[in-house]
Amino acid sequence: MSALRQSHPIKKMLPRSLLARSLLIIVIPLILLQIVSGLIFYETHWDKILLRLARGVAGDIAAISRLIQHDKEQSEFWLIRSVAASNMQLRIQYESGAILKTTTQVGDGLMERTLIKAMNDYVNKPFTIDTTSLPRDVNIRVQLPDGVLDVTTPRKRLFSSSAYVFVLWMVGTSLILFAVATIFMRNQVKPIRRLALAAEAFGKGRDVAEFKPEGAREVRQAASAFLAMRDRIQRQIAQRTDMLSGVSHDLRTPLTRMKLQLAMLSDEDGRAELTADVQDMEHMLEGYLAFARGEGGEAQSRVDLGSLIDDIATRLNRQGVLVDHHVEGHLVAMARPNALKRAITNLAENATRYGTHIRINAGVRGDAIEVIVDDDGPGIPPDQRETMFRPFSRGDASRNPTTGGVGLGLTIARDMVRSHGGDIVLEESPLGGLRARVRLPL
Repeated sequence: MSALRQSHPIKKMLPRSLLARSLLIIVIPLILLQIVSGLIFYETHWDKILLRLARGVAGDIAAISRLIQHDKEQSEFWLIRSVAASNMQLRIQYESGAILKTTTQVGDGLMERTLIKAMNDYVNKPFTIDTTSLPRDVNIRVQLPDGVLDVTTPRKRLFSSSAYVFVLWMVGTSLILFAVATIFMRNQVKPIRRLALAAEAFGKGRDVAEFKPEGAREVRQAASAFLAMRDRIQRQIAQRTDMLSGVSHDLRTPLTRMKLQLAMLSDEDGRAELTADVQDMEHMLEGYLAFARGEGGEAQSRVDLGSLIDDIATRLNRQGVLVDHHVEGHLVAMARPNALKRAITNLAENATRYGTHIRINAGVRGDAIEVIVDDDGPGIPPDQRETMFRPFSRGDASRNPTTGGVGLGLTIARDMVRSHGGDIVLEESPLGGLRARVRLPL
Protein backbone atom coordinates (compact mmCIF):
# COMPACT_ATOMS: atom_id res chain seq x y z
CA MET A 1 0.00 0.00 0.00
CA SER A 2 2.82 2.40 0.89
CA ALA A 3 4.58 1.63 -2.39
CA LEU A 4 1.41 2.52 -4.27
CA ARG A 5 1.12 5.81 -2.43
CA GLN A 6 4.73 6.67 -3.13
CA SER A 7 4.36 5.98 -6.86
CA HIS A 8 1.20 8.08 -7.28
CA PRO A 9 1.75 10.48 -10.22
CA ILE A 10 0.27 13.45 -8.36
CA LYS A 11 2.73 13.04 -5.49
CA LYS A 12 5.60 12.90 -7.97
CA MET A 13 4.51 16.28 -9.34
CA LEU A 14 4.37 17.95 -5.93
CA PRO A 15 7.40 20.02 -4.90
CA ARG A 16 9.69 18.64 -2.22
CA SER A 17 10.57 21.73 -0.19
CA LEU A 18 8.31 23.27 2.47
CA LEU A 19 8.66 26.72 0.88
CA ALA A 20 7.47 25.47 -2.51
CA ARG A 21 4.57 23.56 -0.99
CA SER A 22 3.52 26.56 1.10
CA LEU A 23 3.59 28.79 -1.97
CA LEU A 24 1.58 26.18 -3.85
CA ILE A 25 -1.05 26.26 -1.11
CA ILE A 26 -1.25 30.04 -1.55
CA VAL A 27 -1.11 30.09 -5.35
CA ILE A 28 -3.80 27.45 -6.03
CA PRO A 29 -6.62 29.32 -4.21
CA LEU A 30 -5.40 32.56 -5.76
CA ILE A 31 -5.59 31.10 -9.27
CA LEU A 32 -9.03 29.60 -8.59
CA LEU A 33 -10.21 32.98 -7.32
CA GLN A 34 -8.93 34.68 -10.46
CA ILE A 35 -10.65 32.12 -12.67
CA VAL A 36 -13.97 32.49 -10.85
CA SER A 37 -13.68 36.29 -10.92
CA GLY A 38 -12.88 36.23 -14.63
CA LEU A 39 -15.82 33.97 -15.41
CA ILE A 40 -18.19 36.16 -13.42
CA PHE A 41 -16.81 39.27 -15.11
CA TYR A 42 -17.12 37.90 -18.62
CA GLU A 43 -20.49 36.27 -18.05
CA THR A 44 -22.13 39.32 -16.50
CA HIS A 45 -20.29 42.60 -16.60
CA TRP A 46 -18.55 42.45 -19.95
CA ASP A 47 -21.44 40.82 -21.79
CA LYS A 48 -23.83 43.49 -20.55
CA ILE A 49 -21.48 46.33 -21.45
CA LEU A 50 -20.88 44.99 -24.95
CA LEU A 51 -24.59 44.50 -25.45
CA ARG A 52 -25.34 48.06 -24.36
CA LEU A 53 -22.62 49.44 -26.63
CA ALA A 54 -23.88 47.38 -29.57
CA ARG A 55 -27.46 48.50 -28.89
CA GLY A 56 -26.28 52.11 -28.90
CA VAL A 57 -24.70 51.72 -32.34
CA ALA A 58 -27.65 49.72 -33.66
CA GLY A 59 -30.07 52.34 -32.33
CA ASP A 60 -28.17 55.14 -34.06
CA ILE A 61 -28.16 53.19 -37.32
CA ALA A 62 -31.89 52.55 -36.99
CA ALA A 63 -32.54 56.27 -36.43
CA ILE A 64 -30.43 57.26 -39.44
CA SER A 65 -32.20 54.64 -41.55
CA ARG A 66 -35.59 56.12 -40.70
CA LEU A 67 -34.41 59.66 -41.42
CA ILE A 68 -33.06 58.62 -44.82
CA GLN A 69 -36.29 56.80 -45.64
CA HIS A 70 -38.33 59.93 -44.78
CA ASP A 71 -36.02 62.10 -46.90
CA LYS A 72 -37.21 60.80 -50.25
CA GLU A 73 -35.49 63.51 -52.24
CA GLN A 74 -32.25 63.24 -50.20
CA SER A 75 -32.30 66.98 -49.76
CA GLU A 76 -31.40 66.69 -46.11
CA PHE A 77 -28.82 63.90 -46.48
CA TRP A 78 -25.92 66.28 -45.84
CA LEU A 79 -27.55 67.29 -42.54
CA ILE A 80 -28.11 63.67 -41.55
CA ARG A 81 -24.48 62.82 -42.39
CA SER A 82 -23.24 65.84 -40.41
CA VAL A 83 -25.31 64.92 -37.34
CA ALA A 84 -24.16 61.27 -37.59
CA ALA A 85 -20.52 62.30 -37.80
CA SER A 86 -20.55 64.94 -35.08
CA ASN A 87 -22.99 63.44 -32.55
CA MET A 88 -22.87 59.71 -33.25
CA GLN A 89 -19.29 59.18 -34.48
CA LEU A 90 -20.68 57.50 -37.61
CA ARG A 91 -19.46 58.00 -41.16
CA ILE A 92 -22.30 57.23 -43.52
CA GLN A 93 -22.75 56.83 -47.25
CA TYR A 94 -25.93 56.08 -49.12
CA GLU A 95 -25.88 54.10 -52.34
CA SER A 96 -29.19 54.76 -54.01
CA GLY A 97 -30.65 51.81 -55.91
CA ALA A 98 -27.90 49.39 -54.67
CA ILE A 99 -28.65 45.90 -53.41
CA LEU A 100 -26.60 43.85 -50.91
CA LYS A 101 -24.91 40.98 -52.69
CA THR A 102 -24.56 38.88 -49.54
CA THR A 103 -25.64 38.87 -45.95
CA THR A 104 -22.57 37.02 -44.67
CA GLN A 105 -21.24 38.43 -41.42
CA VAL A 106 -17.45 38.71 -41.23
CA GLY A 107 -16.10 37.77 -37.80
CA ASP A 108 -17.49 35.44 -35.13
CA GLY A 109 -16.19 36.95 -31.89
CA LEU A 110 -18.18 38.09 -28.88
CA MET A 111 -18.36 41.66 -30.19
CA GLU A 112 -19.68 40.49 -33.60
CA ARG A 113 -22.28 38.20 -32.05
CA THR A 114 -23.47 40.99 -29.75
CA LEU A 115 -23.68 43.50 -32.60
CA ILE A 116 -25.63 41.05 -34.81
CA LYS A 117 -28.14 40.51 -31.99
CA ALA A 118 -28.56 44.27 -31.50
CA MET A 119 -28.96 44.89 -35.26
CA ASN A 120 -31.64 42.22 -35.47
CA ASP A 121 -33.49 43.77 -32.53
CA TYR A 122 -33.28 47.44 -33.57
CA VAL A 123 -32.84 47.61 -37.36
CA ASN A 124 -34.62 44.43 -38.47
CA LYS A 125 -33.41 44.74 -42.07
CA PRO A 126 -30.86 42.77 -44.11
CA PHE A 127 -27.33 43.84 -43.20
CA THR A 128 -23.69 42.81 -43.29
CA ILE A 129 -20.98 43.41 -40.71
CA ASP A 130 -17.25 43.56 -41.50
CA THR A 131 -14.94 43.74 -38.47
CA THR A 132 -11.71 42.59 -40.14
CA SER A 133 -11.08 44.82 -43.15
CA LEU A 134 -10.47 48.04 -41.19
CA PRO A 135 -8.04 47.96 -38.23
CA ARG A 136 -9.81 50.60 -36.11
CA ASP A 137 -13.29 50.70 -37.57
CA VAL A 138 -16.25 48.43 -38.17
CA ASN A 139 -18.20 48.59 -41.44
CA ILE A 140 -21.95 47.94 -41.42
CA ARG A 141 -24.10 47.87 -44.59
CA VAL A 142 -27.88 47.92 -44.29
CA GLN A 143 -30.35 47.19 -47.07
CA LEU A 144 -33.00 49.94 -47.28
CA PRO A 145 -35.98 49.97 -49.67
CA ASP A 146 -34.29 52.40 -52.10
CA GLY A 147 -30.63 51.58 -51.61
CA VAL A 148 -27.85 50.53 -49.24
CA LEU A 149 -26.76 52.49 -46.19
CA ASP A 150 -22.99 52.17 -45.60
CA VAL A 151 -22.00 52.99 -42.01
CA THR A 152 -18.47 53.07 -40.60
CA THR A 153 -18.14 53.34 -36.82
CA PRO A 154 -15.03 53.39 -34.62
CA ARG A 155 -14.29 50.06 -33.01
CA LYS A 156 -14.05 51.74 -29.58
CA ARG A 157 -17.82 52.38 -29.69
CA LEU A 158 -18.35 48.62 -29.64
CA PHE A 159 -15.54 47.54 -27.31
CA SER A 160 -14.90 48.33 -23.66
CA SER A 161 -11.30 48.56 -22.47
CA SER A 162 -12.41 47.74 -18.93
CA ALA A 163 -11.80 44.07 -19.69
CA TYR A 164 -8.09 44.68 -20.23
CA VAL A 165 -7.92 46.93 -17.19
CA PHE A 166 -9.62 44.24 -15.13
CA VAL A 167 -7.20 41.56 -16.36
CA LEU A 168 -4.20 43.80 -15.72
CA TRP A 169 -5.42 44.54 -12.22
CA MET A 170 -5.95 40.83 -11.51
CA VAL A 171 -2.52 39.84 -12.83
CA GLY A 172 -0.77 42.79 -11.17
CA THR A 173 -2.33 42.26 -7.75
CA SER A 174 -1.69 38.51 -8.00
CA LEU A 175 2.00 39.07 -8.72
CA ILE A 176 2.26 41.51 -5.82
CA LEU A 177 0.51 39.10 -3.46
CA PHE A 178 2.71 36.24 -4.68
CA ALA A 179 5.88 38.29 -4.11
CA VAL A 180 4.74 39.29 -0.61
CA ALA A 181 3.79 35.70 0.18
CA THR A 182 7.16 34.45 -1.08
CA ILE A 183 9.07 36.88 1.11
CA PHE A 184 6.90 36.10 4.12
CA MET A 185 7.06 32.31 3.67
CA ARG A 186 10.82 32.42 3.10
CA ASN A 187 11.25 34.17 6.45
CA GLN A 188 8.99 31.58 8.08
CA VAL A 189 10.90 28.66 6.57
CA LYS A 190 14.36 29.95 7.56
CA PRO A 191 14.01 28.94 11.26
CA ILE A 192 12.90 25.45 10.17
CA ARG A 193 15.94 25.14 7.93
CA ARG A 194 18.20 26.28 10.77
CA LEU A 195 16.60 23.70 13.06
CA ALA A 196 17.14 20.98 10.45
CA LEU A 197 20.79 22.00 9.98
CA ALA A 198 21.32 22.07 13.75
CA ALA A 199 19.78 18.60 14.14
CA GLU A 200 21.92 17.29 11.28
CA ALA A 201 25.08 18.83 12.76
CA PHE A 202 24.29 17.38 16.18
CA GLY A 203 23.69 13.98 14.60
CA LYS A 204 27.18 14.22 13.08
CA GLY A 205 28.67 14.97 16.47
CA ARG A 206 29.30 18.66 15.84
CA ASP A 207 28.77 21.51 18.26
CA VAL A 208 25.50 23.47 17.91
CA ALA A 209 26.01 25.86 20.80
CA GLU A 210 25.14 28.94 18.68
CA PHE A 211 21.69 27.64 17.73
CA LYS A 212 18.80 29.60 19.28
CA PRO A 213 15.02 29.15 18.96
CA GLU A 214 13.41 31.66 16.60
CA GLY A 215 10.48 31.98 14.22
CA ALA A 216 6.83 31.14 14.81
CA ARG A 217 5.61 29.75 18.12
CA GLU A 218 5.42 26.15 16.87
CA VAL A 219 8.92 26.36 15.40
CA ARG A 220 10.24 27.79 18.68
CA GLN A 221 8.61 24.91 20.54
CA ALA A 222 10.29 22.39 18.24
CA ALA A 223 13.64 24.18 18.60
CA SER A 224 13.31 24.28 22.39
CA ALA A 225 12.45 20.56 22.42
CA PHE A 226 15.54 19.89 20.28
CA LEU A 227 17.78 21.84 22.67
CA ALA A 228 16.29 20.01 25.65
CA MET A 229 16.87 16.68 23.89
CA ARG A 230 20.45 17.69 23.07
CA ASP A 231 21.12 18.58 26.69
CA ARG A 232 19.62 15.30 27.93
CA ILE A 233 21.70 13.25 25.49
CA GLN A 234 24.90 15.08 26.39
CA ARG A 235 24.12 14.75 30.09
CA GLN A 236 23.46 11.02 29.75
CA ILE A 237 26.68 10.52 27.80
CA ALA A 238 28.62 12.43 30.44
CA GLN A 239 26.97 10.44 33.25
CA ARG A 240 27.74 7.15 31.51
CA THR A 241 31.35 8.15 30.98
CA ASP A 242 31.74 9.30 34.57
CA MET A 243 30.12 6.13 35.89
CA LEU A 244 32.35 3.86 33.83
CA SER A 245 35.40 5.91 34.75
CA GLY A 246 34.52 5.50 38.40
CA VAL A 247 33.93 1.78 38.01
CA SER A 248 37.21 1.46 36.13
CA HIS A 249 39.06 3.31 38.87
CA ASP A 250 37.45 1.19 41.58
CA LEU A 251 38.30 -2.03 39.79
CA ARG A 252 41.87 -1.05 39.05
CA THR A 253 42.70 -0.85 42.76
CA PRO A 254 41.87 -4.51 43.60
CA LEU A 255 43.44 -5.61 40.31
CA THR A 256 46.64 -3.83 41.26
CA ARG A 257 46.67 -5.57 44.67
CA MET A 258 46.04 -8.91 42.97
CA LYS A 259 48.98 -8.30 40.61
CA LEU A 260 51.23 -7.52 43.59
CA GLN A 261 50.14 -10.65 45.40
CA LEU A 262 50.66 -12.73 42.26
CA ALA A 263 54.19 -11.39 41.97
CA MET A 264 54.91 -12.85 45.39
CA LEU A 265 53.63 -16.33 44.51
CA SER A 266 55.83 -19.08 43.18
CA ASP A 267 55.25 -20.77 39.82
CA GLU A 268 53.97 -23.98 41.35
CA ASP A 269 51.16 -22.13 43.07
CA GLY A 270 49.37 -21.49 39.73
CA ARG A 271 50.81 -18.02 39.27
CA ALA A 272 50.85 -18.11 35.45
CA GLU A 273 47.14 -18.97 35.15
CA LEU A 274 46.07 -16.29 37.63
CA THR A 275 48.30 -13.70 35.94
CA ALA A 276 46.66 -14.45 32.59
CA ASP A 277 43.23 -14.08 34.17
CA VAL A 278 44.15 -10.71 35.65
CA GLN A 279 45.47 -9.52 32.30
CA ASP A 280 42.22 -10.62 30.63
CA MET A 281 40.27 -8.67 33.21
CA GLU A 282 42.36 -5.57 32.54
CA HIS A 283 41.83 -6.01 28.82
CA MET A 284 38.07 -6.34 29.25
CA LEU A 285 38.00 -3.35 31.57
CA GLU A 286 39.74 -1.18 28.99
CA GLY A 287 37.26 -2.35 26.38
CA TYR A 288 34.27 -1.49 28.56
CA LEU A 289 35.67 1.95 29.29
CA ALA A 290 36.40 2.64 25.63
CA PHE A 291 32.84 1.60 24.72
CA ALA A 292 31.33 3.91 27.32
CA ARG A 293 33.66 6.83 26.63
CA GLY A 294 33.38 6.73 22.83
CA GLU A 295 35.86 9.59 22.45
CA GLY A 296 32.87 11.92 22.93
CA GLY A 297 34.82 14.85 24.32
CA GLU A 298 37.14 15.19 21.33
CA ALA A 299 36.71 18.23 19.08
CA GLN A 300 36.17 17.83 15.35
CA SER A 301 38.75 18.90 12.81
CA ARG A 302 39.77 18.25 9.21
CA VAL A 303 41.11 14.69 8.97
CA ASP A 304 43.27 13.49 6.09
CA LEU A 305 41.93 9.97 5.51
CA GLY A 306 44.86 9.07 3.32
CA SER A 307 47.38 9.64 6.13
CA LEU A 308 45.09 8.04 8.70
CA ILE A 309 44.62 4.82 6.70
CA ASP A 310 48.31 4.75 5.82
CA ASP A 311 49.22 4.89 9.54
CA ILE A 312 46.82 2.03 10.34
CA ALA A 313 48.11 -0.13 7.47
CA THR A 314 51.77 0.56 8.39
CA ARG A 315 51.21 -0.47 12.01
CA LEU A 316 49.45 -3.69 11.00
CA ASN A 317 52.16 -4.51 8.44
CA ARG A 318 54.75 -4.21 11.22
CA GLN A 319 52.79 -6.84 13.11
CA GLY A 320 53.18 -9.24 10.20
CA VAL A 321 49.73 -8.76 8.68
CA LEU A 322 49.43 -8.31 4.90
CA VAL A 323 47.42 -5.10 4.38
CA ASP A 324 46.76 -3.50 0.99
CA HIS A 325 45.32 -0.01 1.05
CA HIS A 326 44.25 2.53 -1.56
CA VAL A 327 42.72 6.01 -1.20
CA GLU A 328 41.09 7.69 -4.20
CA GLY A 329 42.44 11.22 -4.43
CA HIS A 330 42.87 13.55 -1.48
CA LEU A 331 40.09 12.74 1.01
CA VAL A 332 39.45 15.16 3.86
CA ALA A 333 36.59 14.66 6.33
CA MET A 334 35.31 16.70 9.26
CA ALA A 335 35.63 14.27 12.15
CA ARG A 336 37.15 13.59 15.55
CA PRO A 337 40.55 12.21 14.54
CA ASN A 338 41.13 9.77 17.41
CA ALA A 339 37.55 8.45 17.32
CA LEU A 340 37.62 7.88 13.56
CA LYS A 341 41.05 6.25 13.73
CA ARG A 342 39.89 3.98 16.53
CA ALA A 343 36.79 2.95 14.55
CA ILE A 344 38.75 2.01 11.42
CA THR A 345 41.46 0.38 13.54
CA ASN A 346 38.86 -1.77 15.29
CA LEU A 347 37.53 -2.93 11.92
CA ALA A 348 41.04 -3.67 10.61
CA GLU A 349 42.10 -5.49 13.77
CA ASN A 350 38.87 -7.46 13.76
CA ALA A 351 39.70 -8.51 10.19
CA THR A 352 43.27 -9.53 11.16
CA ARG A 353 41.94 -11.91 13.82
CA TYR A 354 40.10 -14.01 11.24
CA GLY A 355 41.92 -13.38 7.95
CA THR A 356 45.43 -13.39 6.56
CA HIS A 357 44.93 -10.82 3.80
CA ILE A 358 43.37 -7.39 4.56
CA ARG A 359 42.42 -4.71 2.06
CA ILE A 360 41.38 -1.13 2.92
CA ASN A 361 39.95 1.17 0.24
CA ALA A 362 38.50 4.69 0.56
CA GLY A 363 36.78 7.03 -1.88
CA VAL A 364 33.82 9.35 -2.45
CA ARG A 365 30.54 7.64 -3.31
CA GLY A 366 27.66 10.04 -3.91
CA ASP A 367 27.24 12.36 -0.95
CA ALA A 368 29.43 10.35 1.41
CA ILE A 369 32.96 9.07 1.92
CA GLU A 370 33.22 5.28 1.99
CA VAL A 371 35.93 3.31 3.75
CA ILE A 372 35.84 -0.44 2.95
CA VAL A 373 37.71 -3.08 4.94
CA ASP A 374 37.85 -6.57 3.34
CA ASP A 375 39.33 -9.79 4.67
CA ASP A 376 39.66 -13.37 3.45
CA GLY A 377 38.43 -14.99 6.65
CA PRO A 378 35.46 -17.32 7.16
CA GLY A 379 32.94 -14.45 7.05
CA ILE A 380 29.62 -14.11 8.85
CA PRO A 381 26.24 -15.47 7.70
CA PRO A 382 23.89 -12.67 6.52
CA ASP A 383 21.34 -13.35 9.27
CA GLN A 384 23.99 -12.84 11.97
CA ARG A 385 25.75 -9.72 10.69
CA GLU A 386 23.55 -7.19 12.45
CA THR A 387 23.85 -9.18 15.68
CA MET A 388 27.62 -8.67 15.63
CA PHE A 389 27.13 -4.98 16.44
CA ARG A 390 25.51 -5.77 19.76
CA PRO A 391 27.78 -5.34 22.79
CA PHE A 392 29.70 -8.48 23.79
CA SER A 393 28.63 -10.45 20.70
CA ARG A 394 31.45 -12.54 19.20
CA GLY A 395 29.81 -14.63 16.47
CA ASP A 396 30.76 -18.02 17.83
CA ALA A 397 28.83 -19.79 15.07
CA SER A 398 30.87 -18.28 12.28
CA ARG A 399 34.32 -17.41 13.66
CA ASN A 400 37.00 -18.99 15.75
CA PRO A 401 35.92 -18.77 19.41
CA THR A 402 39.53 -18.98 20.62
CA THR A 403 40.50 -15.59 19.19
CA GLY A 404 40.89 -12.55 21.43
CA GLY A 405 38.48 -9.72 22.07
CA VAL A 406 35.52 -9.14 24.35
CA GLY A 407 32.90 -8.50 21.69
CA LEU A 408 33.06 -4.70 21.71
CA GLY A 409 35.21 -3.92 18.67
CA LEU A 410 32.38 -3.64 16.13
CA THR A 411 30.09 -2.03 18.69
CA ILE A 412 32.61 0.72 19.45
CA ALA A 413 33.36 1.23 15.75
CA ARG A 414 29.68 1.67 14.81
CA ASP A 415 29.04 3.87 17.85
CA MET A 416 31.85 6.21 16.82
CA VAL A 417 30.90 6.27 13.14
CA ARG A 418 27.25 6.95 13.97
CA SER A 419 28.33 9.79 16.22
CA HIS A 420 29.64 11.38 13.00
CA GLY A 421 26.29 10.90 11.25
CA GLY A 422 27.44 7.84 9.32
CA ASP A 423 27.00 4.08 9.67
CA ILE A 424 28.71 0.71 9.23
CA VAL A 425 27.24 -2.27 7.39
CA LEU A 426 28.63 -5.77 6.99
CA GLU A 427 28.63 -7.48 3.59
CA GLU A 428 30.23 -10.37 1.78
CA SER A 429 33.76 -9.57 0.65
CA PRO A 430 35.14 -10.27 -2.84
CA LEU A 431 38.11 -11.82 -1.00
CA GLY A 432 35.79 -14.51 0.37
CA GLY A 433 35.48 -13.19 3.92
CA LEU A 434 33.74 -10.21 5.47
CA ARG A 435 33.44 -6.64 4.17
CA ALA A 436 32.85 -3.71 6.54
CA ARG A 437 31.54 -0.67 4.68
CA VAL A 438 31.87 2.68 6.51
CA ARG A 439 29.87 5.67 5.19
CA LEU A 440 30.70 9.16 6.43
CA PRO A 441 28.58 12.10 5.19
CA LEU A 442 30.44 14.88 3.43
